[in-house]
Amino acid sequence: MNESLSDEEQRLVTSVITQAHEQSWGIAVGLLLGVGLFAATIWLVLKGGESVGPHLSLLRAYFPGYSVTFLGGCVGFVYMFVIGYGIGRSVVTLYNRLAAKAGRY
Repeated sequence: MNESLSDEEQRLVTSVITQAHEQSWGIAVGLLLGVGLFAATIWLVLKGGESVGPHLSLLRAYFPGYSVTFLGGCVGFVYMFVIGYGIGRSVVTLYNRLAAKAGRY
Protein backbone atom coordinates (compact mmCIF):
# COMPACT_ATOMS: atom_id res chain seq x y z
CA MET A 1 0.00 0.00 0.00
CA ASN A 2 0.88 3.63 -0.09
CA GLU A 3 3.27 4.50 2.74
CA SER A 4 1.86 8.01 3.10
CA LEU A 5 -1.37 6.60 4.57
CA SER A 6 -1.75 6.05 8.29
CA ASP A 7 -2.59 2.61 9.67
CA GLU A 8 -6.23 3.61 10.16
CA GLU A 9 -6.48 4.90 6.60
CA GLN A 10 -4.93 1.69 5.25
CA ARG A 11 -7.47 -0.39 7.21
CA LEU A 12 -10.31 1.73 5.84
CA VAL A 13 -9.08 1.39 2.24
CA THR A 14 -8.63 -2.38 2.68
CA SER A 15 -12.15 -2.63 4.14
CA VAL A 16 -13.72 -0.85 1.18
CA ILE A 17 -11.73 -2.81 -1.41
CA THR A 18 -12.30 -6.29 0.04
CA GLN A 19 -15.98 -5.97 0.85
CA ALA A 20 -18.13 -7.32 -1.99
CA HIS A 21 -21.38 -5.54 -2.82
CA GLU A 22 -24.34 -7.90 -2.40
CA GLN A 23 -26.78 -6.18 -4.74
CA SER A 24 -24.26 -5.93 -7.56
CA TRP A 25 -23.38 -9.61 -7.32
CA GLY A 26 -27.06 -10.54 -7.16
CA ILE A 27 -27.83 -8.60 -10.33
CA ALA A 28 -24.76 -9.99 -12.12
CA VAL A 29 -25.54 -13.64 -11.31
CA GLY A 30 -29.24 -13.10 -12.02
CA LEU A 31 -28.49 -11.65 -15.44
CA LEU A 32 -26.03 -14.42 -16.21
CA LEU A 33 -28.54 -17.18 -15.44
CA GLY A 34 -31.52 -15.34 -16.95
CA VAL A 35 -29.78 -14.52 -20.20
CA GLY A 36 -28.41 -18.07 -20.34
CA LEU A 37 -31.86 -19.66 -20.20
CA PHE A 38 -33.32 -17.06 -22.56
CA ALA A 39 -30.52 -17.63 -25.09
CA ALA A 40 -30.89 -21.41 -24.88
CA THR A 41 -34.64 -21.13 -25.40
CA ILE A 42 -34.36 -18.74 -28.34
CA TRP A 43 -31.64 -20.91 -29.90
CA LEU A 44 -33.99 -23.90 -29.85
CA VAL A 45 -36.90 -21.81 -31.20
CA LEU A 46 -34.80 -20.56 -34.10
CA LYS A 47 -33.38 -24.03 -34.73
CA GLY A 48 -36.92 -25.34 -35.06
CA GLY A 49 -37.70 -28.89 -35.97
CA GLU A 50 -40.35 -31.44 -35.25
CA SER A 51 -39.83 -31.58 -31.49
CA VAL A 52 -38.39 -28.29 -30.20
CA GLY A 53 -36.43 -28.66 -26.96
CA PRO A 54 -37.97 -31.70 -25.26
CA HIS A 55 -35.44 -31.59 -22.41
CA LEU A 56 -35.60 -27.85 -21.82
CA SER A 57 -39.41 -27.99 -21.84
CA LEU A 58 -39.22 -30.10 -18.66
CA LEU A 59 -38.50 -26.87 -16.79
CA ARG A 60 -42.21 -26.08 -16.90
CA ALA A 61 -42.57 -28.49 -13.97
CA TYR A 62 -40.59 -25.98 -11.87
CA PHE A 63 -41.41 -22.73 -13.67
CA PRO A 64 -45.16 -22.40 -14.34
CA GLY A 65 -45.71 -20.59 -17.64
CA TYR A 66 -42.36 -21.56 -19.14
CA SER A 67 -42.31 -23.15 -22.58
CA VAL A 68 -39.83 -23.33 -25.45
CA THR A 69 -41.21 -20.27 -27.23
CA PHE A 70 -40.21 -16.61 -27.32
CA LEU A 71 -42.74 -15.73 -24.60
CA GLY A 72 -41.64 -18.77 -22.60
CA GLY A 73 -38.05 -17.57 -22.88
CA CYS A 74 -39.07 -14.25 -21.36
CA VAL A 75 -40.88 -16.04 -18.52
CA GLY A 76 -37.85 -18.27 -17.99
CA PHE A 77 -35.58 -15.20 -17.91
CA VAL A 78 -37.62 -13.72 -15.06
CA TYR A 79 -37.55 -16.96 -13.06
CA MET A 80 -33.83 -17.47 -13.53
CA PHE A 81 -33.04 -13.83 -12.79
CA VAL A 82 -34.85 -14.07 -9.45
CA ILE A 83 -33.13 -17.36 -8.59
CA GLY A 84 -29.72 -16.05 -9.69
CA TYR A 85 -30.20 -12.83 -7.73
CA GLY A 86 -30.95 -14.83 -4.60
CA ILE A 87 -27.96 -17.11 -5.11
CA GLY A 88 -25.53 -14.28 -5.90
CA ARG A 89 -26.65 -12.13 -3.01
CA SER A 90 -26.63 -15.05 -0.55
CA VAL A 91 -23.13 -16.19 -1.51
CA VAL A 92 -21.65 -12.69 -1.22
CA THR A 93 -23.44 -12.01 2.07
CA LEU A 94 -21.97 -15.21 3.45
CA TYR A 95 -18.54 -14.26 2.07
CA ASN A 96 -18.69 -10.81 3.68
CA ARG A 97 -19.70 -12.24 7.06
CA LEU A 98 -16.99 -14.90 7.00
CA ALA A 99 -14.38 -12.38 5.89
CA ALA A 100 -15.41 -10.05 8.72
CA LYS A 101 -15.10 -12.89 11.26
CA ALA A 102 -11.69 -13.84 9.88
CA GLY A 103 -10.56 -10.27 10.47
CA ARG A 104 -9.93 -9.34 6.86
CA TYR A 105 -11.83 -6.10 7.44
